Amino acid sequence: MLNLVLFGPPGAGKGTQAEFLIETFGLIHLSTGDLLRSEIAAQTELGIAAKKNMDKGELVPDAIVIGMIKSKLEAHKEAKGFIFDGFPRTVDQAKALDVLLNENNTPISAMLCLQVETNELIDRLLSRGKVSGRADDQNQSIIENRIAVYTQKTFPLIEYYTPQGKHYNIDGMGSVEEIAGRLKAVVEKL
Repeated sequence: MLNLVLFGPPGAGKGTQAEFLIETFGLIHLSTGDLLRSEIAAQTELGIAAKKNMDKGELVPDAIVIGMIKSKLEAHKEAKGFIFDGFPRTVDQAKALDVLLNENNTPISAMLCLQVETNELIDRLLSRGKVSGRADDQNQSIIENRIAVYTQKTFPLIEYYTPQGKHYNIDGMGSVEEIAGRLKAVVEKL
């Protein structure tokens, strides 16, 4: 089973590149952002609680996210593999994911880390906000806070996956096709 963590700051292109990896390698996409947005749209209790955090550019509490991931893994036991997009975001989440995956002897294969310059991230998110209508993509101070939260709370994941030989930096600058080619070259070697 091929289990990939697609990692990078907000605006790095994780969603776009996840679609390429899903199509190319037959994986199931587990995007916590998409899962949370669907809960918000349905105005579930989980969605209402998550929205309060997301509107401030903060991370959604681990218990909420881990519970969602567990139910999705259980619903797709026949999968060739998963691409985790937006999860894990903390070392504690990575450890919890390892526990879930190790129960089925299907560990993380690689952490693919998209590297993008900060100014490019801000430009991409502001542009996306004009199209998507997402409030968290329309305000530069919220975007800057999201990037700061990423740096502070999620960057340590690199230190978690590196000693396991699972961390791969991918240049996230350039065209969608160029970035996809770089990702494919790494995944094919796994």
